[in-house]
Amino acid sequence: MAYILALDQGTTSSRAILFDHAGAIAAVAQKEFQQFYPQQGWVEHDPTEILTSQLSCAVEALGKAGARPRDVAAIGMTNQRETVIVWERASGKPIYPAIVWQDRRTAAQCKALVESGAEDEITSKTGLVIDPYFSGTKIQWILDNVEGARARAERGELAFGTVDSWLIWNLTSGNHHVTDFTNASRTLLFNIVKGEWDADLLRIFGVPAQMLPEVGWSSERVGEVTTTLGLGGAAIAGIAGDQQAALFGQACFEPGATKCTYGTGSFVLVNTGSVVVRSAAGLLSTVAWLEPSGELTYALEGSVFVTGAAIQWLRDGLGLLDNAGQSEALARSVPDSGGVVFVPALTGLGAPDWDPDARGAMFGLTRGTTRAHLVRAALEAIAFEVRDVVDVMTAEAAARGAADGAAWYPAAGYQALRADGGASANDLLLQLQADQIQRPVERPVVAETTALGAAFLAGLATGVWSSQAELAATWHLDRRFAPAAPDDAAHARWRSAVEQTKGWAG
Repeated sequence: MAYILALDQGTTSSRAILFDHAGAIAAVAQKEFQQFYPQQGWVEHDPTEILTSQLSCAVEALGKAGARPRDVAAIGMTNQRETVIVWERASGKPIYPAIVWQDRRTAAQCKALVESGAEDEITSKTGLVIDPYFSGTKIQWILDNVEGARARAERGELAFGTVDSWLIWNLTSGNHHVTDFTNASRTLLFNIVKGEWDADLLRIFGVPAQMLPEVGWSSERVGEVTTTLGLGGAAIAGIAGDQQAALFGQACFEPGATKCTYGTGSFVLVNTGSVVVRSAAGLLSTVAWLEPSGELTYALEGSVFVTGAAIQWLRDGLGLLDNAGQSEALARSVPDSGGVVFVPALTGLGAPDWDPDARGAMFGLTRGTTRAHLVRAALEAIAFEVRDVVDVMTAEAAARGAADGAAWYPAAGYQALRADGGASANDLLLQLQADQIQRPVERPVVAETTALGAAFLAGLATGVWSSQAELAATWHLDRRFAPAAPDDAAHARWRSAVEQTKGWAG
């Protein structure tokens, strides 16, 4: 039997999943790795640990399935997107730890860019807002703060990459320095309309072009894994940033199809077809994938930074949970949050508020507040955060649909939201979500849609699957959550609390 091996490199763990032709999971291996917080608002990873954890998971998954490298038809890769790694071309050694997408250290740089008047040009070309979330200012920070880095980069001695580039470089023994359109579109350096690195953006951010990877399609043969790594000579044939991979894995192939991934953060994406939709309210225009015809497919995205990470913080930071799986039972033990509102702006606020200086807060605490109320408030916060994004999407659809005439607009307001990611296993959360957005929420049988999307892309490139229609037939519903009446008063309290957290660190 031929398998597709998906390498799913996430923010807190690396995973490897073997999928069969039916899109079913044959084996899974996962390994958490260390998070580093050297200063307030800074988040770093060890690039070598990212690599070794991902390799060990791949070999373990093969072992669990009793599969050999020759049983792998192709490898698909998906990754945490905006995280930055810079390494020496000659030695392959990183010159600084990976700066994670959650990192806020470049807030002052971003503020200076806005004040310089560069915002309109950057946003029009990239579809993004100026925020520390994205890669551009992180690269700039490394070049300006690691001794000799800028001069070395200008001489062509250093390579930059998001995590996909770093892994592929190492998997192919330095023979391929590549990324794909989805990851490139998250750097603030890539023109999503022209589909290329942009010289003006490189000048604005002070990034030498010599550092950049080659940009390719998400579904094509890139190279073969070095045989000494335990994966034989398996072909790497699929690459996509985690959220675009999840959109593909959820079979959201038509304009208007919408998904939300509940992971470390939560990310709502709606397929907008060939239209680059410009949001007036804090949503991002991004590349979804490149069609075999060569036409780019785009998405509109709402990026929420801390959702599942809030549950992790309640577990690790406060010791309120032994494991994340306890959250549902504990939250169900109380009828509501007892008036507690938790704003998990632990790394600032993403869409639609975009405030890197916001900080987390809890409101409404009393002597009667219990840990169950705090956990319930955390689950409600996730549903509120996603509602804020969906509300903006729906409002923009209503306001601009007639003018633009784009196919996604009427559909975006009525289609079900497809849910995936680790927290989508929580039935209470998905019911709260359906209630808040007043749309059905659908959970598929295979909730590992990020990895599945990477597998789909690799399988299309190698003939395991023949078309998107064949892929769509592998999607099966596990459970559908129908909306009940929303608690609008609770959401109003939430919005009031969010406003009070803004600018705190500033």
